Amino acid sequence: MKAHLIPFLILFFSISAVGQQTTISGEVQDKSSKETLPYVTITVKDNALKTVAITVTDDHGFFNLEKLPLGKMTVNFSFMGYQSYTQPLEIISGKTKIELGIIGLNSDAVQLNAVEITTEKPNVSLKLDKKVFEVGKDVLSQNGSAHDVLNGVPSVAVSPTGSVSLRGNSNVLILINGRQSGLTQGNALDQIAADQIERIEVITNPSSRYDAAGSAGIINIILKKNKKSGFSGQIRLVAGSPNDSRLNPSINYKSDKINIFSNFSIRSSDYVGLYTTNQSTVNNGVPTIMNRVQNEDRHDDGQLLYFGADYFIDDHRTITAAFLKNATHDNDKTHLLYDYGNSNNVQDSLLTRKGKSLEKRDYSQLEFNYTQNFKQPTKKWTIDIQYDWWNSDKKWNLSTQRLSPTPLNYPGIRTTSTGNSKDFLAKSDFIQPIDSISQFEFGIKTEIRKVSSDFLAEQQQADHWEIYQNIDNHLNYSETISGAYTQFNSKVGRFSYMLGLRAELTDVKITDIKNNYNDKKDYNKLFPTVNMSYKFSASSLQVNYSKRINRPDLYELYPFNEVTDLNAQYIGNPDLNPSYTDVFEMAFLKTWKKLTLNPSVYYQKENSYIQDFTYRENDIFYTTPINIDYEIRSGIEISTLYNPIKWLQINAEMNFYRFTQKGNYQGENLDYSGKTFTGRLSTQIKLPAKYSFQGRYNFRGAQQNAQTRNKALQSLDFGLSKILLKDKATIVFDVSNAFNLRQNKSTTTGTDYYFTENSIPNAARYRLSFVYRFNLTDPKVLRQANSANRN
Repeated sequence: MKAHLIPFLILFFSISAVGQQTTISGEVQDKSSKETLPYVTITVKDNALKTVAITVTDDHGFFNLEKLPLGKMTVNFSFMGYQSYTQPLEIISGKTKIELGIIGLNSDAVQLNAVEITTEKPNVSLKLDKKVFEVGKDVLSQNGSAHDVLNGVPSVAVSPTGSVSLRGNSNVLILINGRQSGLTQGNALDQIAADQIERIEVITNPSSRYDAAGSAGIINIILKKNKKSGFSGQIRLVAGSPNDSRLNPSINYKSDKINIFSNFSIRSSDYVGLYTTNQSTVNNGVPTIMNRVQNEDRHDDGQLLYFGADYFIDDHRTITAAFLKNATHDNDKTHLLYDYGNSNNVQDSLLTRKGKSLEKRDYSQLEFNYTQNFKQPTKKWTIDIQYDWWNSDKKWNLSTQRLSPTPLNYPGIRTTSTGNSKDFLAKSDFIQPIDSISQFEFGIKTEIRKVSSDFLAEQQQADHWEIYQNIDNHLNYSETISGAYTQFNSKVGRFSYMLGLRAELTDVKITDIKNNYNDKKDYNKLFPTVNMSYKFSASSLQVNYSKRINRPDLYELYPFNEVTDLNAQYIGNPDLNPSYTDVFEMAFLKTWKKLTLNPSVYYQKENSYIQDFTYRENDIFYTTPINIDYEIRSGIEISTLYNPIKWLQINAEMNFYRFTQKGNYQGENLDYSGKTFTGRLSTQIKLPAKYSFQGRYNFRGAQQNAQTRNKALQSLDFGLSKILLKDKATIVFDVSNAFNLRQNKSTTTGTDYYFTENSIPNAARYRLSFVYRFNLTDPKVLRQANSANRN
């Protein structure tokens, strides 16, 4: 009997040994710089040198090798430009998981100098969760500002006035290095030189890790940091017409223990704007015609400084500290001409107004980060602290004259607007892997913001000044946002999923010295997120859901209005409430050898939707933001990359959506349904003798709501670059808004009035730049820049 059991026991333990399979995991980094290395080849061989398993690290340098058998073997790490590394590995019975921790690879100087890419990585990478735009590879983005860069990013558009939208929706959250910054407010993005930006990430359906703000999604601007040991840097000179003079030096130093990075920008720019209005109104049954022409001459001087350092305490702990200062001094002149007449085009009167504005803005930011990695791959703990403050001082001097029928000088008007803000932010995030395929993440955050603003308008009376239109007030605004999130992600075979939940508590208080505004509001809400994906052999499918919030910004809440224009004024609305959006999206990614296709369909319902409302009072048109019941938006977006031959790259995208708006305000029905289309076509050509050419065409179809219709908008840009001086220098010539095609034409209709407007805030611009690099990796070397420590 026992003799018969022996074969069965041997068979049983043999089957158990074969069934015992182990998973190993880890992270690969550059041993000197501590940068994670993507696409490192990892090969496991047994004692007979037979390959048992093979894989590559992901975008963040992590790897997993599953279903490894028992026994002694070796694991080899190889990556072009680095010395191969091999270490022994023994898998014993009962141990189903082995964590190798961080594997450091030494760079191979000989290979780095010799090896070049034969086919360059495209300037746009399409992924299911985001689109990544590599700035350095885009000819048209090298000379201008962040606005020029964003205008070439898939799904993103920048209006002639500097408003950024994503898929046609302007409710987008813009981050700098993964966090909020004063550089994203108003037109401050125009102060960031394109040369200081490494890449742009577009996230249309963010997970709970990110703030819930921004119903359209998130645009994350990643600034450059030093990547190479020793001293390195570059200097860029730009000259343009109209005047666009820029000096952008950067000097960096890196060693085994410290990485010092710095970027500077000195800018002097002129902008030429032209705005025309044709207006028809009816007063007591009598029609009046008014034609207005406004010429603008704006001059901006700006200085930007950004410097900081990473200190590598050891292989697992890093401290980062940085300081940013952005100062601008604007000197703007405007000339307005008002021609009033009757319905028979007989002139009634002719008025002119001249204005001069001086504005100083000063923004500063301190940031601190602590990052701790662990031997266990993907386990990570970060602490971020940020404090920023800004001051502004703006003065307008206005003179008004009647030219006909009888010349008359009106009293002069002057306005003064001063403001300051202090913003403190603290957050901490922790990632805890559960096993090789699952991980748990949670974090907390608090942000405290305080803003104060004074606004005064005065009119000259003989030898003294009196308050004009009762405009004299001081506003205080405070906002506290406390948040916490948790999320879990795992996978089953080719199916991956991430479930998250974020809670945000918001307290807002608005007061003024006249007690006209005394609002206190609390927004307490849960924001769930669901991300699911399934990978095929050469394609992927993803389905996402998230709930988002759109909080009114200061510009929308600020109740004081500029009085530059006799005819029209914008007034903020302190009673404005936030809107909440449910976002659904399904995306597909398919890659062939020369073509990448990324279609997606989406659905958004935004309750308490915020839109501008225009009304007429005392012959002045006022525009103010309001809440309506909701907007429903559904659409399809398609992005493609096509490389038919080595020297040609074509990027094309289109976005078509329908929308339905419902609501009313001041007794006016604002229900409206419509549709629109946007598209972009960009072509980049590699020419002989290290020349590159790029052309880009942008198109936005007509847009409309219950009050206003905007006609189609288009623009054309092109650029030519040349690499010279043994690849250490580049010269670039580009033209933006060629032929002045970028004109925003609109028509607004209401009770007893209508007016059409044509806005050209920026004329065509021609620029020439020269950049010289020292001790920097050649742009064609295989290694690509990784994300900063804080990302």
